[in-house]
Amino acid sequence: MTVTAVRLGGRPDLPLLVLGPSLGTSATTLWSAAAEHLARSFQVVAWDLPGHGTNRFPLPEDEPLTVARLAADVLELVDSLVDGFGPARFHYAGDSVGGAVGLQLLLDAPHRVSSATLLCTGARIGSPESWQERIGTVRASGTPALVGASASRWFGPGFLDREPERGSALLHALQDADDAGYAAVCEALATFDVRERLSEIKVPVLAVAGSADEVTPPSGLALVAEGVAEGRLVVLDGVGHLAPVEAPEVVARLVRAQAYGAPERDHLTVEQVRAQGMQVRRAVLGTEHVDRATAAATDFTSDFQEFITEYAWGGIWTRPGLDRRARSLVTLTALVARGHHEELAMHVRAARTNGVSVDEIKELLLQTAIYCGVPDANTAFRIAQKVLGELGEA
Repeated sequence: MTVTAVRLGGRPDLPLLVLGPSLGTSATTLWSAAAEHLARSFQVVAWDLPGHGTNRFPLPEDEPLTVARLAADVLELVDSLVDGFGPARFHYAGDSVGGAVGLQLLLDAPHRVSSATLLCTGARIGSPESWQERIGTVRASGTPALVGASASRWFGPGFLDREPERGSALLHALQDADDAGYAAVCEALATFDVRERLSEIKVPVLAVAGSADEVTPPSGLALVAEGVAEGRLVVLDGVGHLAPVEAPEVVARLVRAQAYGAPERDHLTVEQVRAQGMQVRRAVLGTEHVDRATAAATDFTSDFQEFITEYAWGGIWTRPGLDRRARSLVTLTALVARGHHEELAMHVRAARTNGVSVDEIKELLLQTAIYCGVPDANTAFRIAQKVLGELGEA
């Protein structure tokens, strides 16, 4: 196997998030700051490239290194982490060559990837000629010869002045990278080009670019976002090529939002939040119900309908902390407690749409008999029985 795992936090019972590195960096120097925020929501595991960071195993001699080989080895690495539980699904985020590996995973094993956030990367990075020139430099003078150019190419304006320790750690990781391992990854990037295959990718992709990234400029990420079946582009102002270390909190929010299917509010207008809210509202309550509610709005009630769409559905139901199934359970309990019977009937239907089983609804209502009161639960059972009967489920 050509990659090694680096655990960066999070409980083992949380969803697995796999993080991919940029060429010349280690998993720790690139992702640790963002992982501090991500570990609240995921079991975070990063991986190191051959000859980088913790990965000091000899390169395999059976075949040249390719991005496809790296992607296959990332899958093998994940399987080794969850041995005995079958092929595991995981969330993925990768920067630069880590992003290229992410694209390859989406082509070769889309059923394994739950969400994909690809940062500062492209469907092709550089050119075969530029990579061969880089290989020649490394073979002649070693990776320390790259430090000066990387200091100016990697980071956005002023980053090294603001964060000298983080910048220094990254440049030391480059200097310490094994020459042969670095050159092998350059060879892999020289042959990587999936521009003509982007339309095959059906997993939703969040492409994140740095406005100051000269290595993989935003135009390349735009091609990825436009080329896949369902892509979205976010450009981080003033950020260079290593977004996870330059903007760790923002990157963590973006990765979390992509994984949980929520919009990243920092980059959405009010109109976009309302549009997202309307989309979720229709998905949960049903298009016919929502269309009836909006069609019935008058000058007196239309502002209230917009308020519900923006704040309840665009602001709360799209947040990443709970999935829709959990939010349905919470909502049903609150409606029983407050005696909102018309809303309760609507949300029993919504709960079934969101994957809550009939038995789980029954157990929830039994729980409310203890903590909300038997009369409230009695009424709730009657309403739920009627709704489930209409659905042919009770």
